[in-house]
Amino acid sequence: MHASVGDKLLVHGRTVGVHDRVAEVVEVLGPEGSPPYRVRFEDGHETVMSPGPDCVVRPHEHAL
Repeated sequence: MHASVGDKLLVHGRTVGVHDRVAEVVEVLGPEGSPPYRVRFEDGHETVMSPGPDCVVRPHEHAL
């Protein structure tokens, strides 16, 4: 997995009734864009995570 600051991580819910969550990468702690990442969820919660197979990286959309 590779991510950059500003990318979004889509974390899929793994059980019935658990919704997907979106987090923004605010800091890359691994070498060359690899995990772990410091992320901020939509509710303002920040944590350090190493995403698993239930997570997808959505690249940051640069404004033109």
